[in-house]
Amino acid sequence: MKKKLVFATNNLHKLEEVSHILANTFDLLSLKDINCYSDIPETAETLEGNALLKAKFVYDYYQMNCFADDTGLEVEALNGAPGVYSARYAGNSHDSQANMKKLLTELKGINNRKAQFRTVISLIIDGKEYLFEGVIKGNIIEKKRGTSGFGYDPVFVPEGYNQTFAELGNDIKNKISHRAQAIDKLCKFIQNIQ
Repeated sequence: MKKKLVFATNNLHKLEEVSHILANTFDLLSLKDINCYSDIPETAETLEGNALLKAKFVYDYYQMNCFADDTGLEVEALNGAPGVYSARYAGNSHDSQANMKKLLTELKGINNRKAQFRTVISLIIDGKEYLFEGVIKGNIIEKKRGTSGFGYDPVFVPEGYNQTFAELGNDIKNKISHRAQAIDKLCKFIQNIQ
C-alpha cells in the first residue's frame, strides 16, 4: 500500500506538477483533501523558513506526514530579488502577469540577465524535519514567450536551452526544473527510510 503524504499547497499548478513528477510513488493528498482551508502563514524571510512554517502547520494540526515547498526566482542583477517575495512581487494579489511586468521593467537596460529558480522542500515525517533543495540556473529574457507552465515561466530560459519554460512544455520542465530536482531528492530519501 502506498504511503499517504500531504503536499501543503492550494496551488493547483504546483499540485499537478508534483503529482506528475511523483507519478505512482505516493498517495499524494492536497490541503483540500484533508479539509484544510486555513490561510497558512508565509511570514518567514527565507524560502526554507516558509516551507517549514507550512509543513509544521499541517503536521501540528492534522498529525499527518507532509511536505511543503517554497520557490523563489533569484535574479543576480537585483541582488537575489524577487526571491522569497516572488509570488507577491507586484503586490499581494499573486498576479503572475503583474509580477513579470515589474521584473521586466526593473531589468530594462541591464545586460546581466542571470537568474535562478530555487525550490526548498520541508518534509516532516513522524515529527522529524528534513530539507531538500533544487536549483536551475538560466536567464531572464526581454519579452514573454510561450503559454505553458505558470508564474515566471514565460520569461525564464534555463541554461542549455533556447526556449523558455513556457515554451518547453511541462514534460521537459518536469524533468529539469528546480522543483523536479527537489522532489527527486525527497522521493529518494523517503524510499530509503520506508
